[in-house]
Amino acid sequence: MRHFLTSLRHNQLHHRCITPRIHFIFCANYKPQKPQPPPSPPSIPKPPKKPVTFTHHGESWEDPYSWMSQLNDKVAMRHMDVYMEQEEKYTEAVMSDTERLQSKLQSEMGSRLSNDLSTPPLRWGPWLYYRRVEEGKQYPVLCRRLAQANEDFISNKSPSAGFDFTSGKRIEQKLLDYNEEAEKFGGYAYEELSEVSPDHRYLAYTMYDKDNDYFKLSVRDLNFGSLCSQPQADRVSNIAWAKGGQALFYVVTDQCKRPYRIYCSMIGSEQDDVLLLEEPSENGYVNIRHTKDFQFVTVHVFSTTSSKIFLIDTAEPLSGMVPVWECEAQAQCILEHHQGYLYLFTDAAKDGQSVDHHYLLRSPVNCSLNRRKWDNIFSDDSEFIIEDVDFNDKHLVLILREGRNFRLCSISLPLPSVKEEIKLKELSPQFLPLPKNVSQIMPGPNYDYYSSTMRFTISSPLMPDAVVDYDLSSGKWNIVQQQNLLHERTKVLYGSSSSASFIQRPRNLGSNNEVNPENHPMWNDLSEFYACEVYDVTSYDGMIVPLTVVYSRRRKKQAENPGLLHGHGAYGEILDKRWRSELKSLLDRGWVVAYADVRGGGGGGKMWHHDGRRTKKINSISDYISCAKFLIEREIVQDNKLAGWGYSAGGLLVASAINFCPSLLRAAVLEVPFLDPANTLLNPILPLTPADYEEFGYPGDIDDFQAIRKYSPYDNIQKDILYPAILVTSSFNTRFGVWEAAKYVARVREYSVYDPKHPVLLNLTADIVEENRYLRCKESALETAFLIKMMES
Repeated sequence: MRHFLTSLRHNQLHHRCITPRIHFIFCANYKPQKPQPPPSPPSIPKPPKKPVTFTHHGESWEDPYSWMSQLNDKVAMRHMDVYMEQEEKYTEAVMSDTERLQSKLQSEMGSRLSNDLSTPPLRWGPWLYYRRVEEGKQYPVLCRRLAQANEDFISNKSPSAGFDFTSGKRIEQKLLDYNEEAEKFGGYAYEELSEVSPDHRYLAYTMYDKDNDYFKLSVRDLNFGSLCSQPQADRVSNIAWAKGGQALFYVVTDQCKRPYRIYCSMIGSEQDDVLLLEEPSENGYVNIRHTKDFQFVTVHVFSTTSSKIFLIDTAEPLSGMVPVWECEAQAQCILEHHQGYLYLFTDAAKDGQSVDHHYLLRSPVNCSLNRRKWDNIFSDDSEFIIEDVDFNDKHLVLILREGRNFRLCSISLPLPSVKEEIKLKELSPQFLPLPKNVSQIMPGPNYDYYSSTMRFTISSPLMPDAVVDYDLSSGKWNIVQQQNLLHERTKVLYGSSSSASFIQRPRNLGSNNEVNPENHPMWNDLSEFYACEVYDVTSYDGMIVPLTVVYSRRRKKQAENPGLLHGHGAYGEILDKRWRSELKSLLDRGWVVAYADVRGGGGGGKMWHHDGRRTKKINSISDYISCAKFLIEREIVQDNKLAGWGYSAGGLLVASAINFCPSLLRAAVLEVPFLDPANTLLNPILPLTPADYEEFGYPGDIDDFQAIRKYSPYDNIQKDILYPAILVTSSFNTRFGVWEAAKYVARVREYSVYDPKHPVLLNLTADIVEENRYLRCKESALETAFLIKMMES
């Protein structure tokens, strides 16, 4: 760089000496050019209209774009291909002036990606299991090595590929190369299930067969590296090991992707797999899982009207299923076994009365269904709500919520044999350290039932996800993996030699378990640079809605910052408020990123979810609008510079809010959104689940149908109104078909007032974008560039 600057300075001095001469030559040869006309705006795609009239519950409506969903009509699909190509070219033309910005954003986001895609080693029995990526390969390799010989295994790159140069021996065993699997499935490797047998002899896994649109089951013998002759099954949705690894249960789906059959296969046997259960009802579903100690496999049979749980003794997998639990209506039921007791974590109704949160029951394992009595373990405590549980041989771990704050505590097992309910504080809970602003705690695999160490992933809006191992016996904790964005690289901590330890003594319930990031910088907390605030927003009916706001401390200015408001509000799922490295590009440019925890989502109990579904879905939309107005009225975000972002069902939320208040948002990004619920729920082209109907409504019910028609984004686009700029992204491989996005885009353009500064764009992403982080980075750069362009236009 010094030589370049020196040369540049010399050239500047030289030019200064001969300036008059150059000016003379310039004037003599200069010919004024005619001003070039501005480039003509790109032509907007206009798909053909083929109106079709639908009638339901006495109400009729016309859909001119229903032909887009006629997948079996070859002519319609040819028209669809032409239309999609036009949309692709139109989006490229509109966004052409942001190519440099997109390149810069992609470079920024790419630099923040972890250089190492490998997973931290997970100890289970005598082995350390992990995935690592070989140089030049797209997909990882599943590996293991003996834990006893690798106590100081810090990085899976040292020794490289598990080769010990001192002894000259290979100390790593490759179990499955997903690059080789991709060759079998057309270059696409997506694994849904992967379970090592309890004896560590076999690996059962399912790979997505894209051509047939189902998951295919295979079992690999880890001693020889070869595939077992059976079981090899298609359309597999669930697996569970039995008989110490000699038998495998698996669930098969029907043509509508409904899990309805359970089979048992004896590994190495030449006999046919045994059908254990077939659920005949079209509304019935089955699910299986093994208990943590591998003594039982639980079978959950459920529908919208009932939930039943059966036990199978894994020592005798063909001995039959024993019923242990039954309740009316669909309920979440997770069953565990510990030293002769069954523990049931459920949200089923108590004594015929609906409950708002989960609770934990206990019953002796050796009881008949008629004589079985389930005792509630913990007395109702308004101070704490149990969000999740996990077990090992000596401890019960509870993920709690205290108001809006998450807590993590362990309780020694076995629990006392008392008939009355116990207060949590009477069990001397040991609260585990957490950073500030925790938004979610997710249990890890935790396969090793007899290990005192349990793994959790801690998420926060101000901190990259931290994978943490907690030793429940000693109170020590180790961050085994977390990205360090302060150095724009990945800090990966494996084992004990580079970990942070902290002795946590048992605390009273009222104490604060947050760890000061200044005292424990290993959390890689970013609160020095970014701030996180939570507000109480009053919705239209007086309900208080939590609004989380994140911004750069350096770039925050009153009423001068553009903003992005996230929302989801469906299925009772907690809104994803984790730190996302791609949002750093917006935060560093002065954007405010906000999260609206609207009704219909999680974090507020079952009633919070129910108050935003079916006929009450309008509450979710009103909550989102209230949060958007709050950001502007409080001058957290500049007026006319607020954008919306929604994924899947969140796309429905944001698109519906736009219909109700078109002038509220300046721009919106809708990722693979659900936009045409009336037609999709009435005539599903892709299989839907009972949860989908429970969430959005049954069209057969007139009240639900009228609510669907009222909130449907596609059916309520206002005419002759200026809409915000909208970018809709979709894919042919999505549960909500690409035709929904295409129909919505076409109708918004047709109805709304045209303004080139408010374009409506459709961007088709690659099917594998979710599995390829670099493609995901490219798509994020496009979305971010779109938002920046719209705010600056």
